[in-house]
Amino acid sequence: MAPATEHQSSFLSRISRRSQVVSMEVNHEQELEELEDFQKHVAERFTELLPPSDSPESYPVLSIQWLRKLLDVFMSIESEFHSVLTTNPSQISKPPLDKLVPEMLDRIVKALDICTAVVNGVDSVRQIQRCAEIAVTALKQTPLSDGSVRRAKRALTSLLAALNADKNSGSSGGGSGRRSSTEQWSSFGRRSGGSGGGGGGCVSKNWSAAKQIQAMTANLVAPRGGEASPMYIMSSVMVMVMWTLVVAVPCQTSNGLTVHLPLPKNQVWASAAVSISERIGEEMKRKETRCGGLMEEMQRMERIGLKMMEFSEGFRFNEEEDVTAEVAEMEEICRKMGDGLEGLQRRVREVFHRLVKSRSEILEVIDH
Repeated sequence: MAPATEHQSSFLSRISRRSQVVSMEVNHEQELEELEDFQKHVAERFTELLPPSDSPESYPVLSIQWLRKLLDVFMSIESEFHSVLTTNPSQISKPPLDKLVPEMLDRIVKALDICTAVVNGVDSVRQIQRCAEIAVTALKQTPLSDGSVRRAKRALTSLLAALNADKNSGSSGGGSGRRSSTEQWSSFGRRSGGSGGGGGGCVSKNWSAAKQIQAMTANLVAPRGGEASPMYIMSSVMVMVMWTLVVAVPCQTSNGLTVHLPLPKNQVWASAAVSISERIGEEMKRKETRCGGLMEEMQRMERIGLKMMEFSEGFRFNEEEDVTAEVAEMEEICRKMGDGLEGLQRRVREVFHRLVKSRSEILEVIDH
C-alpha cells in the first residue's frame, strides 16, 4: 500500500502546483487586462483636452475653462486608479512596484501644497481682475474726462505690474503685493491626511512652487523594461496636472519652472499628455518665461491692458481717440474671469481633498 500512497501524494502535489501556476497565470492576465484598460482610460481622457481647433466646444489651452476640464480629467483618472487599487492591491504591494509607493506618497504631499498655493494664486488673479474692472469703468465714462483717464491709468499700472511681477522679480511676491495675497488667504480646511504641512491653508515664506515641481519630477522614471504600472502612470498624471496648474496660475516663487516633463512618449497612455505638455512648453518658450501666470485670460488681459495704457498716456481731452473695442474686450475677459475663477478654485479644492483620501487609501492597502 505504501507505493500507492506515495504515488497518490505525488499526484496531489502535482495537481496543487498546477493549480497554483494556473492561478498565477489568471491573476497575471487579469493584471495585464486592468493595466490595459487603465492606460486606455488615461489616453482617452487626455485626448479630450485636445479637441479639433474648429470645435465650437473647444477652449484654448491654459484658459480657465480648459483648466477646469483638466481637473475633471484628473479626478476621473484618479477614480479609475482607485478602482484598480481596490480590485487588485498587488498592483502596488508586490515587488518591485512596492518601491514606487513611498515616492507616490511624497508626491501627494507636495501636490497638496501646490493645490493650496494655486487656490491662493486664484485669489491674486481676482485682485488683478478688480484692477481691470476699475480701468474699464473709468474708460466707459461719457464724456471721458481727465479724472477718469487718471483713474484708469492708476488701475492699469497696478494691473500690468501684477501681471509682470514674476518676470521682474523672479518671484510672485515682488512689486504687486502678490506674495502677501498668496500668504494671506487660507482657503482650505485644515485636513492634512496625516502629512506634515501638506494640507494647511497657506505655505511658508520660503516655499517654492518651481522647486516642488522639480522635486516631484526628480525620481519620475518609467519601470525597468519600459512597462507601465498604475502607480507610475498615476504619479506621472499627477505631476503633469500640478505642473500645468503652476504654469497657468501665479503661484509663490514659480520662477525657474521646468519647460519639459519626463513623460514617456512611447507609452500609449502618455501620447496626448505629452502633446499637451509640449504645447505648454512651447508657449513658455514663446513668451520667453519660466514663470507661472500664463493663464490664457491673463495673457489677453496684458495685451489689451498695454493698449489701454498707451491710450491713457496719450489722452488729450479734445482729441478724437477711440479705445472702445479694447474696453469692451477687457470687460468681456473680466466677465469670464468672474464666472470661471470660482469654479476653478472649487475644482482645485476637490482635487486637494481627493488626494488626501487617495493617500489614506494607499496607506490602508499597504497596511493590509
